[in-house]
Amino acid sequence: MSEVSPLQPIPEPPAPRKNANSIELIAGSVGGASQVLTGQPLDTLKTRAQTAPKGQFKNTLDIFTTTVRNEGLLALYKGMLSPLLGIAAVNSLLFTAYGASRRIVSPYPDLSIAQVASAGAMAGAANAVLASPVEMFKIRMQGQYGGAGDKKLSGVVGDMWKQYGFKNGIMRGYWITFVREIPAYAGFYAGYETSKRWFAKHYYPNPVPVWATLTSGALGGVSYWLACYPLDVIKSRVQLSKTPPVQGHWLSGGYINQEFRVILQEGGVRALYRGLTPSLLRAVPAAGATFLAYEIAKEYIIDHNLL
Repeated sequence: MSEVSPLQPIPEPPAPRKNANSIELIAGSVGGASQVLTGQPLDTLKTRAQTAPKGQFKNTLDIFTTTVRNEGLLALYKGMLSPLLGIAAVNSLLFTAYGASRRIVSPYPDLSIAQVASAGAMAGAANAVLASPVEMFKIRMQGQYGGAGDKKLSGVVGDMWKQYGFKNGIMRGYWITFVREIPAYAGFYAGYETSKRWFAKHYYPNPVPVWATLTSGALGGVSYWLACYPLDVIKSRVQLSKTPPVQGHWLSGGYINQEFRVILQEGGVRALYRGLTPSLLRAVPAAGATFLAYEIAKEYIIDHNLL
């Protein structure tokens, strides 16, 4: 009669790495800056497609040619100063919140894709508090069409503060940003991790090549937009509006539901997807660069014991 082997003890979760949050802060900043520098022109086209009056442009190509002809090539970089100025805080918060959320979801590092999505959603919710004002100022800069009344970033910020204060000015669109970020970053991280793990298995025991990391990041970026795009259209319109949104009762969905109904009345379901093409095109290089820069920066810091 064979002897019954004792039950294997459950392994203790690994101790969290010292200065893990600091590493995420710095690597997230590097990744975020790469995203802005890579994707800003297509982001400008996306915002104008979402917010321009009906009939102003024929399609995305028309937005591009009209913008360059009337305002010059550098107009495609309008609003870049806002995310660049806030990128350290925004992306540091995002990646740090994601790292912390992973540890909340599970004490073990090997999360399922469902757990990754949950951690991404939690990180997105935390990220909204900084992403909302940064994106609002970017969008208001991109919504200027080269007229005499166009203002610099400082002027846009000053006007919003003087006219509407903190809640309806600086933080305009916070709740729709909060709602958007939850599915967006669930898709962002789940898409990235799914692709990254497939490549890791395919190339094991060799390291994943750079192009595979870029591809995984790109798929994460595409997943981000597919998970949240109608909400992003609502957000852009709310943040670019001349006046603050009317605050309806929360049981009726408030201003989010109101703007949703207005968009449907103007152009039907199709209007909720205006600008999707440049968003997906932008996602490929921008998200790919974000994750590649983040991974390289994080690996460099750890390998050289900088923190």
